[in-house]
Amino acid sequence: MRNIEKFWSAIKTLKADVQATVSGDVTSQEDFDKIEWTTGEDNGTAITTTTNPHSEITWDLVSAEMDRLQTEYDAQDYARKRKEAYPSTKDFMEAYTEKEIGGDTTKWDAYVINYNKTRSDNPK
Repeated sequence: MRNIEKFWSAIKTLKADVQATVSGDVTSQEDFDKIEWTTGEDNGTAITTTTNPHSEITWDLVSAEMDRLQTEYDAQDYARKRKEAYPSTKDFMEAYTEKEIGGDTTKWDAYVINYNKTRSDNPK
């Protein structure tokens, strides 16, 4: 998961309606202190400040949430790999149809081997 995606997910988890502008990546307190927080609008122009107006959003809380999100993302690595490696639905339908209607299990047997290999190569 890209760091900037984690950052914005963490921010939105802590306070959903926050508006801010970030230049570059946010990986430290120093980067966090450079965020331009939107505090309002004047004649269609955003009013911003680099002083964080949200007491419920601190670098420590954002960083901890980013770590939690990364842990959650990493825990699903096997599922992403399986999704890419599983045989296609088309392959399943063709193999199953040939087995059930035509009585030929050649494609079905290959499908089952491929399916089980994907599971064993990418354990939970």
